[in-house]
Amino acid sequence: MTGDPSKFSSLKLKNEGYVTYGDNNKGRILGHGNIGNSSSQTLIENVLLVDGLKHNLLSISQISDKGFKIEFDNTCCLICDKKTRNQIHWKKN
Repeated sequence: MTGDPSKFSSLKLKNEGYVTYGDNNKGRILGHGNIGNSSSQTLIENVLLVDGLKHNLLSISQISDKGFKIEFDNTCCLICDKKTRNQIHWKKN
């Protein structure tokens, strides 16, 4: 999930209800789409765009189940497609 529409390589805007966070607050889902470099075919699919979400939220379990390798350090997150070796790199805000 993200609140930043600029992160999407494709985005379908549609009122899709609400997501409930761990503290029981809710965020309105504005749409969903794919994140990553579409030319390199490294995509994380079905990512939600949530109104007002200030931080990107990632399910490590869902990403690894799709064949991605995830690495974190104190400055960034690197997601690598094991099949294609293509990468998505995010710097910490």
